[in-house]
Amino acid sequence: MATPAAYRDAVDRLAAGTGPVAVDAERASGYRYGQRTYLVQVRREDVGTFLVDPVPFEDLRDLGGAIGDAEWVLHAATQDLPGLADLGMRPAHVFDTELAARLLGYERVGLGAVVARVLGLGLAKEHSAQDWSTRPLPEDWLRYAALDVELLVPLREHLLAELAEQGKADWAAQEFEAERLAPPAPPRVDPWRRTSGSHTLRDRRRLAVVRALWEARDANARLRDLSPGRVLPDRAIVAAAQALPRTVADLTRLPEFASKGTKRRAPVWQRAISEAMALPADDLPSLRGPGTDAPPPARAWADRDPAAWARLEVARPLVAQIAEDHHLPTENLLQPDALRRLCWTPPDPFTVDSVSDFLRGRGARAWQIELVAQPLVDALGGV
Repeated sequence: MATPAAYRDAVDRLAAGTGPVAVDAERASGYRYGQRTYLVQVRREDVGTFLVDPVPFEDLRDLGGAIGDAEWVLHAATQDLPGLADLGMRPAHVFDTELAARLLGYERVGLGAVVARVLGLGLAKEHSAQDWSTRPLPEDWLRYAALDVELLVPLREHLLAELAEQGKADWAAQEFEAERLAPPAPPRVDPWRRTSGSHTLRDRRRLAVVRALWEARDANARLRDLSPGRVLPDRAIVAAAQALPRTVADLTRLPEFASKGTKRRAPVWQRAISEAMALPADDLPSLRGPGTDAPPPARAWADRDPAAWARLEVARPLVAQIAEDHHLPTENLLQPDALRRLCWTPPDPFTVDSVSDFLRGRGARAWQIELVAQPLVDALGGV
């Protein structure tokens, strides 16, 4: 629905309904710039399913208000909640069926796999990677989108019962609340360093070319509302950084810049390259990247801090065993970064209280701390 009248009708009917509300959102990742939401699917069992096109509207606050304090049921909630928040939709309660499946120890946690295991039904996924910014959306895409919320509430009922049976309902509630309250991710420092293949460049001047091309591509992609990879692939950026072309003609002789669209914008790319080539040495990016308070890579610990390495060698299998005992993925019991930091700079004194405070400060939930703090103190106290 994309008209004010249809939207108002959906809001009124959802507000009159009762029970949990299944929610999903579709983006145009790989096609458009950013993570804008292009379709919102909402289903309440007693009033039906609504497909809302957010593009014509300033926001969807009224839709969120119609759901009110009801529980939102989503699959992989962290993927959809930021975009829904941008539309003014924020849940009061969340149930994440993917996260529930992880806590239950399922090996496959995609929606189709979980639906098949729990409900014994097949779920088509042939349109999952479509360009959802397309207008009008084809009817078969809309049917697919509606099916994504059709089974979420029944799925929730089964998963909740299984969580209770395994004694994990409170764990799940803590995890869902952490997802709901998670702040927006901070901007990445030097995002251009994530250019695929740039790690092979061990020269500051070439890294400067990567940075300049990444920034030029990002500006062009934002202006044209296109995914940056569709404007200029990473492999083209790295190829230019390796070749260091001096002219547009040199640039377009590279196979990665031979396509019609890339050639048309070749002057833009060459300008960025030339500016990077002209930078004084003091303005070139470092090979090491931005400073961070994170521990060094674990492979360097044995030489740099043998005691920290010894702690990590004890702690990792211990946490993995606790996770296995409770049928959990290790990363859902304790984030690897938190464990590395604990082993690299342990609190002093090393007690259950100090370790609990340390882990809490790294985002660990109460149930996680309860499972790992005492065993870690017992195992590492003498290391």
